[in-house]
Amino acid sequence: MRLLLCEDEKRMAQALCELLKQERYEVDHFSNGLDGLSALESGIYDIAILDVMLPGLSGYEIAKRARKKGVTLPILMLTAKSEHS
Repeated sequence: MRLLLCEDEKRMAQALCELLKQERYEVDHFSNGLDGLSALESGIYDIAILDVMLPGLSGYEIAKRARKKGVTLPILMLTAKSEHS
């Protein structure tokens, strides 16, 4: 299974890539939203893992644009930010 990981925080990206590769996933990592969207549109991925806050385009915007172009793969959203009410 081939995954697209879009995460701009270097240590988080390294940890996720290492963990996923140990589980025998093929992982392509991108650190900004524009590169992530371009890669996602190639159609070679089985799943995408997107950080919510990215330079260029947010994870939400990547997902929105990908869906408009007919990309139907599962998309998981990540965030390290918390909200307090």
